[in-house]
Amino acid sequence: MTLTLSASARLLAASLCLVGAHAAAQGTIKIGEINSYKALPQNLVPYKQGWLLAQEEINAAGGVLGGRKLETVFRDDNGNPGDAVRMAEELLAREKVDILSGVTLSHVGLALTDFAKQKKTFFLASGPLSDKVVWDNGNRYTYRLRSGTYALSASVIGEAVKLKKKRWALVYPNYEYGQAAVAAFKENMKKAQPDVEFVAEQSPPLGKIDAGAVVQALADAKPDAIFNVMFGSDLTKLAREGKTRGLFEGREVVSLLTGEPEYLDPLKDDAPANWIVTGYPYASIDTPEHKAFLAAYQKKYNDYPRLNSVVGYATVKAIAAGIQKAGSTDTEKLIVAFKGLQFDSPFGPVVFRPQDNQSTLGIFVGRTAVKDGKGVMPSGTYLDGAKLQPAEEQIRKLRNPS
Repeated sequence: MTLTLSASARLLAASLCLVGAHAAAQGTIKIGEINSYKALPQNLVPYKQGWLLAQEEINAAGGVLGGRKLETVFRDDNGNPGDAVRMAEELLAREKVDILSGVTLSHVGLALTDFAKQKKTFFLASGPLSDKVVWDNGNRYTYRLRSGTYALSASVIGEAVKLKKKRWALVYPNYEYGQAAVAAFKENMKKAQPDVEFVAEQSPPLGKIDAGAVVQALADAKPDAIFNVMFGSDLTKLAREGKTRGLFEGREVVSLLTGEPEYLDPLKDDAPANWIVTGYPYASIDTPEHKAFLAAYQKKYNDYPRLNSVVGYATVKAIAAGIQKAGSTDTEKLIVAFKGLQFDSPFGPVVFRPQDNQSTLGIFVGRTAVKDGKGVMPSGTYLDGAKLQPAEEQIRKLRNPS
């Protein structure tokens, strides 16, 4: 059989198309990750380590969609919403990423939530705590992995009520996260303990606490207990000044985030003992999922994980599961796939709730201790994130205001 030149050319073209299609099928899937690496190194070095561990595991197991490997392009938002949006534009236009993910700071998360809506592109927010990301400003393109401010506050209510303390003082950073955390704490405490009184509030600017003045004002109010939302360097200053002045002696303290190694480690032996906290008791979580994660993390990095290690790791696992379920990286298909998506995390199975695109990744609540000159959270009770949310009707109103 003799082929004409044009027939040969057509066959060659067809074969090249098949080769190209096969190459595309085997090509990497690019994730654009945006976060505050320079501004929050204590959070984001562990986060990136967890992220890369998960990506390595997925790729070693054959990748997704029949062999496609994950690749991540990391960008720093400098803790600035404008920079984050510029990075997102660059990742989509120049790097041709398939998915956007990341963010720790709430105001940056809100900026990228709006960007995803405007650009009609899928965005998995890994860690911003503002619930506006999935409620007030939520949209069909944006999902969130970590439990938010309302769930954090709700998680400690059970232990706070058990204390049977009437007079509470409140201390929180004066921006959206702190304000929302205190509002949720007040709302839930009043429901659970109607006679509760809030006798003092101190709300210094984020990163600018005058610890001496704040501690004195709290002491002057003579509260029975204190609800603290300060974190980072503000927490360090508050804890040290409060210890020096005896603010915490004979008083119960309920504190968000303080049990995370990221915030306990800098305090060293000034870490508060016996505070009720949310956090990460990594050494005592006795589940197969967490044991496997802990062993792999320690083997790779010769270090213990922080909570942000779990957040980074679980974000990549969620992305891989969503792509696999969608059979594609197409935005519309990912939106459908993530509705009710279940995936495995170091904390066990997690589901993305169809009603608000929020995952059910839970929260550990326990007490702090000081051991060998270092603050630790020796143990904790895990609370399912699905059980820490407001009523369905309230969420519907927030997502669809009339």
